[in-house]
Amino acid sequence: MKTLIGIPARYASTRFPGKPLAKIAGKEMLLRVWENASKTAAKFESCQPVVATDDERIAAFCREHDMEVVMTSPDCRTGTDRIVELADSFADKPEFVVNLQGDNPICPPWFVEEIIAAYYKDNSVETVTPVVRLSWEELDKLRENKKSTPFSGTTAVFDAEGNAFYFSKNIIPAIRKEEKIKAEQSVSPVFRQIGLYGYRYDILKKISSLPEGFYEKLEGLEQLRWIENHIKVKCVKVDYREFQKMSSLSGVDSPDDVARVEAVLAECGEF
Repeated sequence: MKTLIGIPARYASTRFPGKPLAKIAGKEMLLRVWENASKTAAKFESCQPVVATDDERIAAFCREHDMEVVMTSPDCRTGTDRIVELADSFADKPEFVVNLQGDNPICPPWFVEEIIAAYYKDNSVETVTPVVRLSWEELDKLRENKKSTPFSGTTAVFDAEGNAFYFSKNIIPAIRKEEKIKAEQSVSPVFRQIGLYGYRYDILKKISSLPEGFYEKLEGLEQLRWIENHIKVKCVKVDYREFQKMSSLSGVDSPDDVARVEAVLAECGEF
């Protein structure tokens, strides 16, 4: 297997028990994620989506719908740990691993395509994550959101080749003489990171053994641990195309989010 699209799916959720099996517009959330992942996998050589779970109810659902599933330990602390265990379960180890959360049915398939394509183009890539450039209106909205939820939304700064300098829950970079820059360019210089990752397999194994980093503790961002340990994080630019209204949604964390996602799907349509 060249590429594994791992889909971690937990049944136990404090705010939303059974979340992966909750229906969105008549279709289970996990099934939506699987179908999106399958569309992406079909475009690449030796690429396979697989669900990783610790719950038999989810495993049974997967088998019923012909979705490949692997049972992982209930002791996995994070989705990344579950992905490592999933990758290690294969005799034919993948070269590249994507971590696609099972509670994100509105992640556009082409976001996953872009991070896989980055590795196929250059297999020296260590880790990859997508970023979206914000319009001035979207930047203002992010600023407003952070007044009530300061740790929502992650921004990134990176070099000309896309290698990240830093990720932050603050909005970076700061913009001096903003009105002047607004007059010069139609979009802001701020990029919001999408919570989606691809890893070269050997780097994923290395990450799993690293202790929590200093800046990771402060910001609550695990990718800062990688940078602190000289692991390159490549940022690939993506956009929502005609599904721009989905940019305000990052996934499903509570039952209230289901209605929000359904409303956006009703307006924008399916991928």
